[in-house]
Amino acid sequence: MNIPSDLKYTKDHEWVKIDGDTATIGITDFAQGELGDIVYVEVETLDETLDKDEVFGTVEAVKTVSDLFLPLSGEIVAFNEALEDEPEKVNTDPYGDGWIIKIKISDTSEVDGLLSDADYKELVGA
Repeated sequence: MNIPSDLKYTKDHEWVKIDGDTATIGITDFAQGELGDIVYVEVETLDETLDKDEVFGTVEAVKTVSDLFLPLSGEIVAFNEALEDEPEKVNTDPYGDGWIIKIKISDTSEVDGLLSDADYKELVGA
């Protein structure tokens, strides 16, 4: 299981890469493995400002649909449009080409509430 040390994580199995006041967000390698083959990614909240823990989209796998929860408050400024045609990128490259959204962080103090890689490894028993 791949858990990069340069990212932050949530208990909802999302990863967060912080770059100044922008965060790139996707689901973890663990999450995509549990879900199975991803067949559809939906984000209808582009250009909206949401609070931490609000649902920003869904990931549909062959057997289930899972909500995606925003790990930090902010405005959703980008959606990975490549996922519209190739949702399987979430399975094959969850930390690279499989990123889902980018947000402009509205409250940087919330970053302190995210999990470190060590915390996330403990959560998933890695």
